[in-house]
Amino acid sequence: MLEARKSSVLSGHYEIVMDGKPITKWQTSMWRTGGTFDLDGHRYEVRSNAWGTRFTLTRDDATMATAERVGRRRWSVDAGGHVHEFQGRSMWRSEESLLKAGRPVGYIKRLSIWRSNAVADLPGLPVPVQIFALAVTLAKWDNAASSG
Repeated sequence: MLEARKSSVLSGHYEIVMDGKPITKWQTSMWRTGGTFDLDGHRYEVRSNAWGTRFTLTRDDATMATAERVGRRRWSVDAGGHVHEFQGRSMWRSEESLLKAGRPVGYIKRLSIWRSNAVADLPGLPVPVQIFALAVTLAKWDNAASSG
């Protein structure tokens, strides 16, 4: 299980913890939607298109994953030729379900409406892709909060 712990109220940076141990920091970009994290000696970059509906995860300039239709009720992450479907639980809750054959098998959710921390349980996804899906979801929620 992953947990994203926001560094401070004013910061967009998160410490990413897996099973209680810090593994990386998600550092949001100051100028555009996306950011970076380092994992196992590699730097990963997350970037979005101008509308925040499509995100890419790259490592060493190679695309590792893409997220499509972000901001819609149903969206997906394509990583290594496998498409992982996500669905928002409701307009009123900050929670996304990972679907397999149309049934929830995992989730990403905020721990509280008062804090920006979130948890993710995404079985079957490689760790960098789990962090990517979590980062995309945090960006989606942040964009919705700043526009509303």
